[in-house]
Amino acid sequence: MKENFKPGELVRRDTDRIRRYRELLDFYQGTQWQGREKPGEKHLIFNYARVVVDKISSYLMSGVKFVVDPSDDSPEARKRARRAEDALHRVYDENGLEQLDFETEVDCAVLGDAVYKVIWDTEMSRVRVTAPDIQGIYVWSGGDDASKVWRIASRYVLDSDVEATLHGIKPKGKTAVVVELWTAGDFELWVDDVRVEKKVDPYGFIPFVVFPNLKEPKKIWGLSDLAQIIEPQREFNRAMSQLSRILELSGNPVAVLENVEQSEDIAVKPGAVWNIPEDAKAYLLDLLQGGGVQMHIDYINLLYRTLHDVSESPRAAFGGTEKDLSGVALELELQPLLQKVSRKRAIRTVVYNRRNRMILRLIEKYQGENFGDYHLRVVWSPVLPRDMARLVANEQVMVQGGIHSRRTAMDEVGIKNPEKEFARWLEERDAILKMNRNSIARPVRGVSWERDSEPHIEAGNE
Repeated sequence: MKENFKPGELVRRDTDRIRRYRELLDFYQGTQWQGREKPGEKHLIFNYARVVVDKISSYLMSGVKFVVDPSDDSPEARKRARRAEDALHRVYDENGLEQLDFETEVDCAVLGDAVYKVIWDTEMSRVRVTAPDIQGIYVWSGGDDASKVWRIASRYVLDSDVEATLHGIKPKGKTAVVVELWTAGDFELWVDDVRVEKKVDPYGFIPFVVFPNLKEPKKIWGLSDLAQIIEPQREFNRAMSQLSRILELSGNPVAVLENVEQSEDIAVKPGAVWNIPEDAKAYLLDLLQGGGVQMHIDYINLLYRTLHDVSESPRAAFGGTEKDLSGVALELELQPLLQKVSRKRAIRTVVYNRRNRMILRLIEKYQGENFGDYHLRVVWSPVLPRDMARLVANEQVMVQGGIHSRRTAMDEVGIKNPEKEFARWLEERDAILKMNRNSIARPVRGVSWERDSEPHIEAGNE
């Protein structure tokens, strides 16, 4: 590790990226108007951007499970693979990763990037998985391969009491700036620009998985879902605010006086009497005259369509269809959303496999397990609802025809743990067969039994 690292220099590194994160986060939370609101102005905010991000994240995380396949078909390899899969499920339950993954996806969609951290918790004797704030993560990549990361710094702020408890250091102020510096070979801990620890990386790998929301070619950092929707969202807010002002003024009409130098007691109210000079004119300003409001409504509808188009989230994704659609027609309607979710899932598959591999390596290192060689898979649930009865019938034909196994069929219908489900099926089958054998007090004419099979009637007997 280079000795010229100075934690204080991190605040001057990636300043454009950090500033962009803050702007995107503010926009997601509703700070969408540029400039300050002037007296008498109305700045309405219809935070469509937030709805789009939450909706796409929900479709993305509609269902996912993690599978460990053995490297070969030997009983020992299958047994190790099942232990590895059970270990993954245990870690996911202990860390509440289903909720953490959804929250991280929303954060990633807003900022464009996210990160997972996988470490061994010595106090709890288990794997700990967290999602640090990407605004405190700094990455060094090497050569012409932007994806090859050789050093990562994680910067965060702790209260002095927490810092004293975690690292036994009492900071001078109320808070302390902590920086963790990781490479595949070394680890350094800095507190308030002072290095307090340096040692060999205990894991043998950098325990961070930094990933983009949507990848830009030749770049480490990703693209936010808000990038294309910011301008249409601002214009949508402006157009809605303008229409609101017009309707408000129309409900409280403005009195217009011509050839009148002074006016007193001019009030727009029922039964009001105005006294004006003989050659003067008085009338109410009609802002709705000539169909002007419809022009505003048409423009707002155009902006509304633009928001759907650039966000790749058709109106049907929000449950709004003008007519009943068949499964194929609905899929065509939602094709932009499905393609976007597919691009994201391709990235997340690599991320989750890397994270799972780290988890299993830590379990092997600290719990003495040996999972051998294995292959990791991520099985995503379909985005659109499916006809379960038809799907089950198709899978039954596939299994009976020897095209694929029961485990594969369970994967297809969304069973989270096919191995355990198959074991339960075997237990029930054995219990039913045993119960049937014990319940037969005497042989029945025409009925014969075979070992581990259902009773069958011989041909010609009734």
